[in-house]
Amino acid sequence: MSIEIGISKKDRAALAKGLSRLLADSYTLYLKTHNYHWNVEGPLFNTLHLMFEQQYTELALAVDQIAERIRALGHPAPGSYQAFAGLTSIKEAKGSASAKDMIKQLVVGQETVVRTAREVFPVADAAHDEPTADLLTQRMQVHEKNAWMLRSMLAS
Repeated sequence: MSIEIGISKKDRAALAKGLSRLLADSYTLYLKTHNYHWNVEGPLFNTLHLMFEQQYTELALAVDQIAERIRALGHPAPGSYQAFAGLTSIKEAKGSASAKDMIKQLVVGQETVVRTAREVFPVADAAHDEPTADLLTQRMQVHEKNAWMLRSMLAS
């Protein structure tokens, strides 16, 4: 059955491609944040443990919204580690890291998701795809705030 939502097939494909990268970045950041939640140590343990939990919980909901938008545009959402690895711009966490290094790496991850969302925004705008533009705006807002909160933990 054809999809007639007022967005051309070509634009829907371009949007799905960009949203797939956003999904991969978001899922990779989710995994990294969850890993750090489990493995953080040091004097800020409780603060960081709880902050990381809030962030990965929010990301778990976000990946579902992004994937569902891809599906609404008529494309399959990537859903495997292999697919995400090929699409993401976020480096996977390797080995153990200090709490300070975890924070720094999560700042980079949050900012990466913002940049990916920002790259997709002109495509959504040009296609007059307000639902995708709204989703992207919400994602940028959340990740910019998270990056700011994490950076604040590094201020001395």
